[in-house]
Amino acid sequence: MKKILMLSLCALLASPAFAADDPVAARQTIFKQFKKDAAAMGKMVKGDAFNKDEFSKLATHLDQIAQQPWQHFPAGTASGQAKHQTDAKPEIWSKAADWTKAVDNFKAETGKLKQVAANGDVASIKNQFAAVQKTCKSCHDGFRKD
Repeated sequence: MKKILMLSLCALLASPAFAADDPVAARQTIFKQFKKDAAAMGKMVKGDAFNKDEFSKLATHLDQIAQQPWQHFPAGTASGQAKHQTDAKPEIWSKAADWTKAVDNFKAETGKLKQVAANGDVASIKNQFAAVQKTCKSCHDGFRKD
C-alpha cells in the first residue's frame, strides 16, 4: 500500500506539468485518487477489516490532495467547453461564492477526518467519514453533471 500511495503522490506531483495545458485532465487525475482513497476507507468503515494505521494514512493522503484540484477549474472548462469530457457544471463559475464555500467545507471535513483517524476511535471515524461523504455529495449535487 505504501508503494501505491507513493506512486499516486508522484503522479499527482507531476500533474502540474500538464495542468497548464490540460486543467481538466489534471483535476480528473486528482479526483480519481480521491475516489480510490475514499473507496478504501469506505470498505473499512462498512465492515471490512479495520486497520487504524492504514486508515490514518489514507485520511492524511486525502487531506493532502484535498487542497489540489481546485486550481484546475479555470473559466472555459465546464462541460461542453473543454477539450476533454468533463461533468463540471457552469454553476462552478456562475455561483463562485457557493462553489468556494463547498470546496472550503470539503477541505475542512477532510482535515477533521485526518485528526479523528489519528485518534483511532472507530465510531468517531465512521461519523467523520460520513461528514466527508456529505460534502462530496453536496458538491456533486450542485456543481457536477451526473
